[in-house]
Amino acid sequence: MIATFGGGCFWCTEACFKELMGVNSVFPGYAGGKIENPTYKQVCEGDTGHVEVVRLEYDESIIPFSKLLEVFFSIHNPTQLNRQGNDVGSQYRSVIFYHSEEQKQFAEVAINSLSQNNVWDTPIVTAVEPINNYFPAENYHKDYLDYNPGNAYCQAIVRPKLDKFKKAFQELLK
Repeated sequence: MIATFGGGCFWCTEACFKELMGVNSVFPGYAGGKIENPTYKQVCEGDTGHVEVVRLEYDESIIPFSKLLEVFFSIHNPTQLNRQGNDVGSQYRSVIFYHSEEQKQFAEVAINSLSQNNVWDTPIVTAVEPINNYFPAENYHKDYLDYNPGNAYCQAIVRPKLDKFKKAFQELLK
């Protein structure tokens, strides 16, 4: 199965999702934009309409889509419109790009449940959209934290987020 999530910087989301049992691969990429095969620089400029995403290939019998949604909503702030922390722009928006009607329904149910249970103080702004115009990111984004552990962004943002995730989801880790 395939799932595609936009939850801010793909370095952060990739680092978390690739640790899950049942997730066979995680690819940073761009989705939802209006041009073909954009570059990181073009996406960062905010004019292409693309979102930084991670595309997961996963085994539904080991980790269901509903559990991926639970992780997704825990590793970013779904109430921030067109941003995640200091990363500002529509390329960092919160979005679930669904690959089937079933994924769409699961995403909508999850958002409704989180909203009704007042998990956050402000409304969830996560969009639920059909997957379109997906392109893989440049190779140097793959396993970014592993290859760049000394990078200031990785030390200040990615590593703490990954550590928090690992503590919260120990039972799901490889």
